Amino acid sequence: MSRATLEKDPREVAGMFDGVARRYDLTNDVLSLGQDRIWRVATRKAVGARPGERVLDLAAGTGTSSEEYADAGIDVVPCDFSTGMMEVGKRRRPDLPFIAGDATALPFADETFDAVTISFGLRNVADTDRALREMLRVTRPGGRLVVCEFSRPTWAPFRTVYEFYLGQVLPRMASMVSSNTDAYTYLAESIVTWPDQLGLARTVRRAGWHQVAYRNLSGGIVALHRAVRPE
Repeated sequence: MSRATLEKDPREVAGMFDGVARRYDLTNDVLSLGQDRIWRVATRKAVGARPGERVLDLAAGTGTSSEEYADAGIDVVPCDFSTGMMEVGKRRRPDLPFIAGDATALPFADETFDAVTISFGLRNVADTDRALREMLRVTRPGGRLVVCEFSRPTWAPFRTVYEFYLGQVLPRMASMVSSNTDAYTYLAESIVTWPDQLGLARTVRRAGWHQVAYRNLSGGIVALHRAVRPE
């Protein structure tokens, strides 16, 4: 299953995630060596949502990140393209208002949310620019965007080790905890070809967002990009 094939047919991407939904959270925990929990906390703090605000959690998957907002009294709407992932989430948290949606054509009115966040999902969208413009459209003036996505380690020796992990170690580990190793081969390929921190910052800015900034997590394995919709 090549990355090129997946980019041509977004339905295949959704099907791939449907296939790994049942053990998705466990697999992520194992493959990230538990770092995914740290990244979720950092993302939530960057969003800075307060009770009474409405947050769109895109690529929410099984709702692991969304439930943390809900438990804090935030009005959160988890949205994902994979119905299989959402079905798993609904069984665990039936109180969350899961909505199926494509990031390039969001099923929400203009200026609906105080903040939009997407974690490890922008990389899987067929048209990144269009998705970022859609996020801008559904965000209220002055509202925030937070993108948590894999990026490029800043220290060259660490980057070499990390790329070896992606290419050699991650697929083998995935085969032990997941029945769909193709999905995690795709994961590694998509990370390697994804823009670095500055490249993504330029893309976010080009979509119309202002005050674009980022900070690295875990040595640049992940970057948090933040931006604001102009008033």
